[in-house]
Amino acid sequence: MTKVIGLTGGIGSGKTTIANYFQEMGVPVYIADDGAKRVMQSGSILDEVKLEFGQNIFDGEVLNRAKLAQIVFNDKEKLAKLNAIVHPAVKRDFESWLLQYKKLDYVIYEAAILFESGRYKECDVIITVTAPQEVRIERVIQRDKTTREQVLSRMKMQWNDEKRISKSNFVINNNNLKIAKEEVVKILKILNIKQNQS
Repeated sequence: MTKVIGLTGGIGSGKTTIANYFQEMGVPVYIADDGAKRVMQSGSILDEVKLEFGQNIFDGEVLNRAKLAQIVFNDKEKLAKLNAIVHPAVKRDFESWLLQYKKLDYVIYEAAILFESGRYKECDVIITVTAPQEVRIERVIQRDKTTREQVLSRMKMQWNDEKRISKSNFVINNNNLKIAKEEVVKILKILNIKQNQS
């Protein structure tokens, strides 16, 4: 049975960079955000979103992601409602993706809100990526061309590092990419040893 390794970290921690490095090392990686974008193109999901959030977050028939983000990242209840629509669909998308790798020992499931969504319970091993808060804020401002206030409000919606680390098997500090990559190699060695022992 293929083991699922959960890879998570707060906004700006650089978890996608780490996920890409795992991929370079030959481990298949499912990015939950990409899965969410895929399922959000489905007519039935868009209908549910429209029903919940109204026509004003659409430009014609096209979902305006920026407008939706503005609503949900400032309102926990609205975020929970969106997640209740999207998460089950992402779960189905992941399960169908996983079928093509069922002969492999493990795959990576990368998700920003692995813990918050409860999906961590379905993972065999969990890796948390961390970075100092100021580094994370700067990364997100650069990447999303956003403001410090907006980044901080999104951070408040997520678990903090201490809480994540307390439920994780491995932690990668992604302040220095070279050292972070060395951590990935170490983790893969440990996982391979455990796999050979089981």
